[in-house]
Amino acid sequence: MTARHDPIRPRVAVLIPAPTRRQILDPEAEAWLASFAQVVNPPSEVVTAAELPGLLDGAVACLTGWGTPPLGDELLAANPRLGLVAHTAGTVRRLVPEAALGRGLRVSHAAAIIADAVAELVIAQSLLGLRQLHEVDRAMKAGRPWGEFRDAFPGRLLGGRAVGVVGTGRVGRAVIRLFRAFGCRVLAFDPYLSADDAADLGVEVVALDELLAGADIVTIHAPVLPETRGMIGAAHLALLRDGAIFINTARATLVDEAALLREVASGRIVAALDVFGEEPLPVDSPVRALPNVILSPHLAGRTVDTYLRQGREMVGEVQRFLLDEPLRYEITPEMLPLLA
Repeated sequence: MTARHDPIRPRVAVLIPAPTRRQILDPEAEAWLASFAQVVNPPSEVVTAAELPGLLDGAVACLTGWGTPPLGDELLAANPRLGLVAHTAGTVRRLVPEAALGRGLRVSHAAAIIADAVAELVIAQSLLGLRQLHEVDRAMKAGRPWGEFRDAFPGRLLGGRAVGVVGTGRVGRAVIRLFRAFGCRVLAFDPYLSADDAADLGVEVVALDELLAGADIVTIHAPVLPETRGMIGAAHLALLRDGAIFINTARATLVDEAALLREVASGRIVAALDVFGEEPLPVDSPVRALPNVILSPHLAGRTVDTYLRQGREMVGEVQRFLLDEPLRYEITPEMLPLLA
């Protein structure tokens, strides 16, 4: 693209609503971007679809994020100079048409950066489930006799547990690395995981039924695809060991929620859930009343540090694009069908 070699600084549009932008781009990242690009900003706190043509006029790259309207075929066709979409969030499924990648538009996203935050939360959920610290905290605050609740919550070590990881994409691999650091035996289910990659990760590749039956902790990291919707049903959940911990930080549609509710309501397993079929989770949801369920409001990837890394890395991606350097977080047309 000749625009990348223009003596005038190339135009880069920031298509991120102001509240999100303030979380993602700190002053240092803003100054870095302005040092090598002519930055085009939205005129208001939000970004509307009607504003996109004006913001993208003459732009060779753009930064997008949560709240950016979809960049449809007609808009992209009207802006042929646009060569890179650097998405500061995760999924790009609703942002960019799949066919656009095949026509030469390049797309990068920050999913690999978000993966670290999700993986750390999964470890926290596992430790909570094993040590029941949330229950111990409640007992302490309720004034239960010291020795009584100490004996009631003896806890177990994470090291040495068998962990089942369903899906070994970016997040799944980050999770595996952390569990392996604790000395866990890791079982993995992923039809796309090669033998060489499995060996590099140090995991045992097993069938889904074998994973569910053999793991002390099961954590879900599969993308939502036609073949993965509802992939874990009542029969699968029944295979879980008594006392197993079932973690879902991926998407609720991967699991039969009604079957999971029945399983946890029985008290047989512990669940840690960050995603739900209806979000926000209704106040009267029965899952809120279950003591053996650890709940969080879809925040697995949300940390201050993660947000700032997302912004910095995508600014860096824009700079690499303008300098004709290899991109670090590019999505290829072949990758897109398998991404969340």
